[in-house]
Amino acid sequence: MMHRYKNALMSQRGFSLVELMVGLVIGLLATLVIVQVFSTFEERKRTTSGNSDAQTNGSIALMSIQRSIQMAGYGLPLPMADKDNSSLKCAAFADYDPDNNPATDNSINLSPLVILDGAANASDRITVRYSTTAMGAVPTSIVNAANATAPIGLVLSNNIGCKDNDIALIMNGTVCRMTTVADANGNPNTDQNLRLIGTTPVGNPLINAAKLACMGNWQNYTYQVVNNELRLNGQPIISEVVNLQAQYGISPSADSNQVNQWVNADGAWAAPSVADRNRIKAIRVAIVVRNGLLEKADVSTACSSITAANPTGVCAWDGSVYGDAPTIDLTGIANWKKYRYRVFETIIPLRNMLWSKDAV
Repeated sequence: MMHRYKNALMSQRGFSLVELMVGLVIGLLATLVIVQVFSTFEERKRTTSGNSDAQTNGSIALMSIQRSIQMAGYGLPLPMADKDNSSLKCAAFADYDPDNNPATDNSINLSPLVILDGAANASDRITVRYSTTAMGAVPTSIVNAANATAPIGLVLSNNIGCKDNDIALIMNGTVCRMTTVADANGNPNTDQNLRLIGTTPVGNPLINAAKLACMGNWQNYTYQVVNNELRLNGQPIISEVVNLQAQYGISPSADSNQVNQWVNADGAWAAPSVADRNRIKAIRVAIVVRNGLLEKADVSTACSSITAANPTGVCAWDGSVYGDAPTIDLTGIANWKKYRYRVFETIIPLRNMLWSKDAV
């Protein structure tokens, strides 16, 4: 009896090898499930975070461009002050280089907004021009054009609002020139004299009874996409921006503010005439922003737009009789289908041009 009792106790002590292996298998399966859940969660979290970053980047990029474009043309001489000598009627003239150094690439002209169409379906480039002058570039009459570059300077009705190194626009009907103010008060210091830099051309339009307006710091602000980042005047400002497309919104005539057509900046609109330039009343912009996460499988495909010619990327607005759909080509990006994209688009009116319609 005692012998059988001891054997029963011995048979119930510890685990058998089979039980141990079953326990290990259960533990491994549990670990595998936990790792799988964690991996899936982490993958989705990265995708969600990437989408959030793309949303933020796109919103900031669009806001930055929109804010600049809304200022386009500010600081042009007030066209209503003298319709016969309006800056909007100036015939085309050579770009002005303020430092007279071609290597610095800072030439300027009167065009408030210029789109440079991207070659071979590449991103477009947008250049906005406006001034920071608080005086609004009020034109004043030239009383005596002699001695414009001499120390005494030319004689104006008044030089209020002009400062040293301001960009000045001289207007005589449709003949205009840009130059720089060397001394805003001349020598001796008066409220009528103003000296221009020595390279200022003499003669028409620099004659008596012409108009002169100090435009302050008239500069270029250029937005373009380089190496998948949005740059302002060559400096990176927003990452993961992969494409930028833009179109002019034009009116049937310069004195109309109703946009009836959208055109790309190619053909006749690559370098529009003065008359056509004054028909530009708005701009339509599309910005493509990428989620920086490279997925394992394809997550994006060419859009199925029936109005875009041979879609090779995502789509923006649809084409119509009023304008073509933009061509967004993403094939230049390695494994472009393994990234997720968001498209941000808007229409921005050129308010300074809209307010000037009665002066063109």
